[in-house]
Amino acid sequence: MKTITKNILTALLISVFAIQLFAQKETPPAGGTPKDFHLPAKTGKTLANGLRSTLVQYGVLPKVNVNLIIKTGNVHEAANEVWLADLTSALMKEGTATMNFKTISKKVAGMGGEVNINTGADNVTISGAVLSEFAPDLIKVIADIVMNPAFPASEVERLKSDLKRQLVVQKSVPQSQASEKFFQMIYKDHPYGRTFPTEEMLSSYTLDMAKGFYNKNFGAKRSVVYVVGKFDEQAVTKAIEEAFTKWTAGPEVSYPPATPVYTNEIAMIDRKDAPQTTVILGTPTLTPKDKDVVALQVTNSLLGGSFGSRITSNIREDKGYTYSPFSTIQNRKGVSVWYEEADVTSKDTGASLQEIAKEIKRLQSEAPPKAELEGIQRYMAGTFVLQNSNPNGIINQLNFLDLHGMDDSYLTDRVKNIYAVTPEKVSQMTKDYFKYEDMTLVLVGDKKLLERQIKMHEAAKKLK
Repeated sequence: MKTITKNILTALLISVFAIQLFAQKETPPAGGTPKDFHLPAKTGKTLANGLRSTLVQYGVLPKVNVNLIIKTGNVHEAANEVWLADLTSALMKEGTATMNFKTISKKVAGMGGEVNINTGADNVTISGAVLSEFAPDLIKVIADIVMNPAFPASEVERLKSDLKRQLVVQKSVPQSQASEKFFQMIYKDHPYGRTFPTEEMLSSYTLDMAKGFYNKNFGAKRSVVYVVGKFDEQAVTKAIEEAFTKWTAGPEVSYPPATPVYTNEIAMIDRKDAPQTTVILGTPTLTPKDKDVVALQVTNSLLGGSFGSRITSNIREDKGYTYSPFSTIQNRKGVSVWYEEADVTSKDTGASLQEIAKEIKRLQSEAPPKAELEGIQRYMAGTFVLQNSNPNGIINQLNFLDLHGMDDSYLTDRVKNIYAVTPEKVSQMTKDYFKYEDMTLVLVGDKKLLERQIKMHEAAKKLK
């Protein structure tokens, strides 16, 4: 007991001393001049079958990341095939003609890592990270997975059951329900507007359908191998050539064109007696290739896309309507959508929408103070540098450029372009691209309460 009391007293004295030191300290000096991001030197090669490789020496640790990214995914599913790409990828992970899943996992674990397959809207990624000396071996394993999938019939029903469980869980979440409806309204019949299958749809999938999706959408022409970390470049280049040369070329890169819809529609999904409402409010916006996209991103961060943003400060810190509001820009191939999402207390749904509208319209009529904008710019520049401080971050950035057909200047000039945005530019961007009265709105909550409060949203449209 004496020891405990002594420790407590010591801790209290240290705390008092620290508080005194803090009180005596002056305001910390301003940060240094921001530096542009320097993209590490990269080398690339294209095989005769169309497969491309990008190699980047990065870091000092004896580790290497290898990602094979295939330009296909949910975007290539038909209306009656939602999540067929996910089933196909799950089957590929079960093993190859020579190795089952257990053997692959054990082999890659012996290299100091693991291998994963991820299915997204625009890409399927087969990736792994291992000790540097095993980079060629990992490349061969990834090549075997993508070129020689076993597609075991015995695993189809189990994997379909897994997808059904995921569907039930995700569909029960109000945020997923709101997101599904929102993108359905924005993209209509395009694959980007289809988030979830039905259980009946999943039940209908067969092994032949998965094989058909693979044969139709996978191939060397749609694929890029990224190798980032510390590695023997000559050995890695040789491994890529030996492992992938015989892969069929497959289809050309092709994405079905999407045309997002500008609409001021309102959709309500009833959750009886729900204590809160999930709100998604948004609109189509500039794509990564558009001239003013960095100014748009800065405007988003100031408006709702950072913890210190205006909408967050208003409806979270000041009003207490919500805990974790945020806004973001979702980029797909050739299209982008901005939206604000928040889970607000049911009785404050209408008031929350009015406050969001007020912040948008205030920024349209008044340029933000220079100091406020500079804080947002420092935040964006800092997080950008952190995002690129590891091999996987480098791969993500390079794939982003490749997917959207952009050159390296998007990355190398990004910091200076962030700081080039003026307060007046932010205000103009808000006028041009954040028109509250034209935004699509989805509400998931207690409908009897929402119907009484939706009038506040209509009134918010008329705010000046």
